[in-house]
Amino acid sequence: MSKSLFKSTTVVASMTFISRVFGFARDMVMAQLFGAVGAVDAFTVAFRIPNFMRRLFAEGSFAQAFVPILSEYQKNKSPEEVRDFINAIAGTLGFVLLCVTIVGVLFSPAIVRLFAPGFATSGPRYELAVTMLRITFPYLMLISLTAFSGAILNTYSRFWVAAFTPVFLNISMIAAAIWLAPELAVPITALAWGVFIAGVVQLLFQWPFLKRLRLMPKPKISFQDPGVRRVLKQMVPALFGVSVSQLNLLIDSVFASLLIVGSVSWLYYSDRLMEFPLGIFGVAISTVILPHLSRHHASKSDVNFSMTLDWALRCVLLVGVPAGVVFALISGPLLSTLFQHGQFDAHAVLMTRKSLSMFAIGIAPFMLIKILASGFYAKQDMRTPVRIGILAMVSNMVFNFALIWPFAHAGIALATSLSSIMNAGFLYYYLRKKLLYQPQAGWWPFMVRLTITNGLLAAWLWVGAGDINLWVTSSVGWRCVHLLFLLGSSVVIYFVGLWLTGVRPRDVLIITAAV
Repeated sequence: MSKSLFKSTTVVASMTFISRVFGFARDMVMAQLFGAVGAVDAFTVAFRIPNFMRRLFAEGSFAQAFVPILSEYQKNKSPEEVRDFINAIAGTLGFVLLCVTIVGVLFSPAIVRLFAPGFATSGPRYELAVTMLRITFPYLMLISLTAFSGAILNTYSRFWVAAFTPVFLNISMIAAAIWLAPELAVPITALAWGVFIAGVVQLLFQWPFLKRLRLMPKPKISFQDPGVRRVLKQMVPALFGVSVSQLNLLIDSVFASLLIVGSVSWLYYSDRLMEFPLGIFGVAISTVILPHLSRHHASKSDVNFSMTLDWALRCVLLVGVPAGVVFALISGPLLSTLFQHGQFDAHAVLMTRKSLSMFAIGIAPFMLIKILASGFYAKQDMRTPVRIGILAMVSNMVFNFALIWPFAHAGIALATSLSSIMNAGFLYYYLRKKLLYQPQAGWWPFMVRLTITNGLLAAWLWVGAGDINLWVTSSVGWRCVHLLFLLGSSVVIYFVGLWLTGVRPRDVLIITAAV
């Protein structure tokens, strides 16, 4: 089981890495062709609203409610009963999504006013955001059905398919930006059409794999189906669990729309970079452990349940802490090398750097939230994450009010990081209090070794990064060579530091021995 868990995590992380590389390519194309101007602010809002709702409902509350119950069906029910459950979920979910999509398209002006109140209701950013939201909103239905298909595949250990699927979104948007944009009167709207096309392609990509498992849904609307009712009952409180981070990011957009033009875009590019380690490792590990935790709960194996959580927590700390150090200390070099081309100038680099360095503080907590919340969802305990999620969301708004005026958009990013720390802390506290998780031996030596190693890494990056003005004024070739050297040497220093302090690769595998 230990090898299976580690292998599955590696597969998901690898597929997600490919997706993130294409995502970087997409953002680089966007930055070069469109920069960080009002039109990009409008697209960011038009894309973030359905994307936020997708993460909130499809990958957030729905996945966390659906996967544990499907795992229970898989373990305790016949194949015919599993297929009937999937068919009922597919029809009911599809009907709800269709209704939501129609409402979203019809009321796009009001939705934009709600989520971007700083856009003047008669200004170009507002009109453009409304137009593009009407194009992108159907993506919510398409990608939610894709997430539903992916949840089935993950439950049956076909992890790579769902992890690879986002590649098609990035390819579609890149193609739209390069080839479709020059043909349109308003070039930025090509990105919205790219999003819509990607939703269709992503859904179709997963269907053959469902057919191989003989689980291709035959939708039927059935709100009275016992399994459907259980999922719906669990979904409502799950909205504020893992997905609270997405709520906080949307709240950030609301506050950023009140600031100067470009603020929404600076936060967007910061968030995209932060999503790289979070998506590859945090999401990968949480995706893999949720079905395992659910099966341990179904079989009443509390020891294996706790050990699975323990392994996941150590893994995300080994990755999340150094990722935060790197993004905090070399945010300027990273942004300059990746995005300082075409319309994305040195000023945009310097402004985006401020928010990225603040987001970096929350990288490890964001990863921990993914893991800790999975412990509650696998136990089908939705109430605890609800209370914690509400507290974190309110805290985020309070922090925003306190920090936005002295630090502008950087204060918004800092507020999000602080609320994520609070969220992770309370999730951990209640896992321990409810006796759902008992830490394994060796945590104090592990944390000491991790602190020493990351201290060495931070010292090297502080010296190696140099003056940001040198980065923004140097050639692209110089920036690429120096960034590769800085990152490569950082990897060497980090792993050598772990080795010297006593951390060995087998330590992570040993933790999973009973999993």
